[in-house]
Amino acid sequence: MFSKVMSFLGLVDEEPQEQRREEEYEEHGQQQAQADGVVPLKRQGTVVSLHTQKQVRVYLAEPEKYDDAQAIADHLRNRRPVVVNLHKTSPDSAKRIVDFISGCTYALNGTMQKLGHNIFLCAPENVDIQGTISDMISEQQEQSQQAHNKFQSR
Repeated sequence: MFSKVMSFLGLVDEEPQEQRREEEYEEHGQQQAQADGVVPLKRQGTVVSLHTQKQVRVYLAEPEKYDDAQAIADHLRNRRPVVVNLHKTSPDSAKRIVDFISGCTYALNGTMQKLGHNIFLCAPENVDIQGTISDMISEQQEQSQQAHNKFQSR
């Protein structure tokens, strides 16, 4: 116990546990080999590559009517992120589509984020969304509005 505290504080270098086990195994194996006349084989570890990457596809959707929302929900259910552009949709249909897709996203434990005016990113739970674009768009709009106001005041 005392040696663990000393090693935790960095006052003593502790050998890795695996190395100590190998030494104990070798010592025990040598003692048994001498007694039995058998030479034990040293165990070699197996190396497995964990750098497997699955390619994630993002589906881009431009629904024109409410009926197109079903296909978007199917992609979400199949664990594919979807970018939804509602520029070609009437305001009433766009609202219904957003309501439907946000409900589907919530039911699948996913996330939904607004990327711009009438553009949304819907991601299933296996996709992590980091950062926000909305803030940058708002800042750009404010800056362009300020520049426009300065120009008009002259």
